[in-house]
Order: sequence, then structure tokens, then C-alpha cells
Amino acid sequence: MNNTQDHVRIFDTTLRDGEQSPGFTMNASQKIAFAHALADLGVDVIEAGFPNSSPADFNAVQTIAREVQGATIAALARCHPGDIEACARALHEAAKPRIHVFISTSPLHREHKLGMSKADVIERTTMGVSLARKYVEDVEFSAEDALRSEREFLVEVFNAAVAAGARTLNVPDTVGYATPDEIRELFRYLRANVQGADDVIFSAHCHNDLGLAVANSLAAIEGGARQVECTINGIGERAGNAAMEELVMALKVRGGWYGVDTRIQTPKLLDTSRLLSRITGIQVQRNKAIVGLNAFAHESGIHQHGMLKNRDTYEIMRPQDVGWPDSQLVLGRHSGRAAVADRLRQLGFVLEDAQLDQVIADAKALTQTQHVITDADLQMLVEGERYGPGWRIAAMSLIDEGQHTRAHVELSDPDNHRVQQDARGDGPIAALFAALARATGVDFELESYEVHSMGIGRDARGEANLSARIAGETWTGQGTSRDVLEASAIAWLAVANQIQRAASHLRFAISA
Repeated sequence: MNNTQDHVRIFDTTLRDGEQSPGFTMNASQKIAFAHALADLGVDVIEAGFPNSSPADFNAVQTIAREVQGATIAALARCHPGDIEACARALHEAAKPRIHVFISTSPLHREHKLGMSKADVIERTTMGVSLARKYVEDVEFSAEDALRSEREFLVEVFNAAVAAGARTLNVPDTVGYATPDEIRELFRYLRANVQGADDVIFSAHCHNDLGLAVANSLAAIEGGARQVECTINGIGERAGNAAMEELVMALKVRGGWYGVDTRIQTPKLLDTSRLLSRITGIQVQRNKAIVGLNAFAHESGIHQHGMLKNRDTYEIMRPQDVGWPDSQLVLGRHSGRAAVADRLRQLGFVLEDAQLDQVIADAKALTQTQHVITDADLQMLVEGERYGPGWRIAAMSLIDEGQHTRAHVELSDPDNHRVQQDARGDGPIAALFAALARATGVDFELESYEVHSMGIGRDARGEANLSARIAGETWTGQGTSRDVLEASAIAWLAVANQIQRAASHLRFAISA
């Protein structure tokens, strides 16, 4: 064993395996910006792309190799001379270049994809790794579809790769077929039987077709893997790859069990996840581990009561450790008296029992038309019209003008005066939000925005949720309506009203 076995290398393939999945394509400038973010996050290896697949990919890899410092920059190649030579050219200016060559090894792929014998595959492996070593010292070899390959043949192929100069041996579960016990035992078998195993790093690359990518990656580590290939938010072909944020935090939270760690700067995980969402326009699901909006949110009264006593009762990590400002005790129909009273105290209100009972009853009534009770809702329930109802929608319309949309809004301001404004945008939402910003004089950049349906059939309503981050503080708004555009406008105004009330020196507590 070498002396770095306590360190699991993070090989990020968001820009290659992740980016090639439907809906996640990035342009060159976006890939470069994200590569810088990955380097800041502390990943060991950034797989920047497949240079021979297109001129755009070649140029992106070349720019990342030249500009991004700190991490090893890898480029992918089949065991074809043209692919490998394209990688060498693209990586020419990299401080730490790696050529990653691969070939399929399973009988299914050999027969139906490659039309090669076992001997052909071994010969091509030797050629590919040897040629790559002429250009760079750091060569990784992958046996595509390794988990459906014969164990004895995998050993033969890896022996050939090591003899030709490969430093990293990657064992991909290309179609997400493996189970944790199976992959753990395979890594133990390979490490015991591959010649020169102590001088190379074994790597796992797991797909999520059965929802086991992170579990399989952790099992591979137990079996001796010391590099894991993964992506931010788990994006990738079909059901995706192992999610880096989940893998990294599993190793950190359960460090006593695994005995290994990564060099990832975990407080930057949330920002990196959200950058990817902004680039691709695809948000993670609310209940996504680590980076989903609900990852550190608690609504159940029983859970909230436990959190108020000792947060370790229902949280196994600190939200700040992954980039969240704090936990959230979300007020909804399942919340209890203790959580409502605690939130009111944070807002500066200490109520008599009768007053508190009335606010709780009014808040419960609100949950019939909205999922979450915000700080602004509580403020209004306690203070009534003292500060006015804020900005409200009186009327709105949207007109399609070909390449653009024009929005017209008419609002009631906090003093009940009418304000009208128009704006154009690239689509109805952009135009609507621009018109609202002009009308209210409040502007902010969205951090997340999503719309979904509440209920079914005739009773269905659209619910819009959005958040903005201003001066290190997160503001969230929610709106419901039978019209999703109106719901979006209500949610936008909810944030604008909170910002304006905060500017009037009203205290708002976002988190518990």
C-alpha cells in the first residue's frame, strides 16, 4: 500500500459525463467558469471533456488546461490514436495533464459494440496506454462496462494497462448494474490479483440506474478504491452519476467508519451546486440530499420540538459545513406550538397565550391555500395592517411579440395607490419580473425559481417558489394561483415586500 491511502481522490466528470447528458449541455464559457469553481472547491481531477468529439469540446478543454490551476486536468480518449493525439494537443499547456483512455471489456460490448476478441481488446489497451504515455506521465485507463466483464479477463486487461504505464485503473459500473456487496468484492479481488496493484490507484465510476451510485462508490472505497469519479448534483447519462456532494459528506460524517476523507472544501458545495443549476437552468429536487431546499428544513412539530431542544436530534451534520447559512424550521400545517412561538420570538414578538393561540389558528388557516407560512405572513398576522399589506397585484397581462414578450402589470402599493408598468423580456417570466421590478423599485437576482402543481383535477393550483440572496441573506417567496404566471408574480412580490419591510428596520429571521 502507498502512503496516500487515507486520501480519496475526487475525479469530477461534470464537464464530460455530466455535460453530455440530455438537458445539461454547456457552452465553452460556461464550462470554463464551472471548471474554475471546481478547482476552488478542491477537486483533485477535473475531466474537462472529450477533445476529439468536436471542435467546441477541444477548445474548451484547451482553455481549461491553460487557465485553471490547482487540479489535474484530464481529457478523455478511446484507444484510438486520433483521440489520444487530440487530448495531447488540448492538454499541452496544462500544469498537471492526464489522458484518460478507455475501451469496453464486457462480452456484450466486445461482441455487439466493438466486434473484438479478448486478444484484440488487450492489444488495443496496450497501444492506447503506451501512446498516451508518450505525451503525459499521468495516464488513466478505464475498462468500460467492467461490472459485466469476466473477473479474470479484467485482471488481464488491467495487467496490460499497468505494464504499458497506466497510473490509475478505473472500474466503471457503466450501466448502474452493480450492488454494494458485489462492487466491494470486485475491488478486493482486483487489488489482490492485478500485478503492481500497490503502485496504482484504483478508481470507481458508478452510475445511478438503480439509485445505488453513491452506495456503490462507498462500497468501492471499502474494497480499496482511492479515487471516485462523480459529478455535482449527480448529473450524467440516463439517471446520472454518483453525486459528489453526497459522497463527500458521507465520508466526512461517517469518517469513523470509512477512515478516509477528501480534500473538498465542503462549505463551497452549495454554491457550486447552485452555479451548475444557474448554468444549466435545471434545479435540483427539493428533497435532494445536502443541496436540496429541504435538506435542512423541518416542518413536523415533533421534529421542530426536538431541534429546539438539541439540533443533533434530527440533523447529522451542520448546514454551515456544506454552505447553508442555517437550518430552517418551516412553518406549515404540521408545525407545532413550540416552533411558532420560537419563530415569533426571533421576529421580536412575545405574545400572551391567547394571542399566540389566535396567531397559530390564523396561520393554520393559511396552510389551506399555501404550503409554507413565511416570516412576512407571521408579521402580518401579529401586526395586522400596521405596516400595510405591501405590494399586491391588481391586474397583469402578457403579449407575445415574436422573439420577446411584453408584460403589463398594475399593482396596489403599500399605501393602496395604483402603479402601472410595462417591460419586455426573453419570455413571459423574464418580462413579468422585469415589469414588477420597475413598478416596485425593488430588484434582485433570482437564485432559484420553480413552479409545480398542487392538487389534482379541478382543484389543482400552481405554486411558485423562488429565492434570492442579497448581502449574504436568503429571501424566499411563495405564491399560489390557478394561473402559474400569477403565482410567480405573487411569489416575486412576497420577496419584494420582505426586502422593503427589512429596509424599514423590521427584523426578519430566516432560519431557526
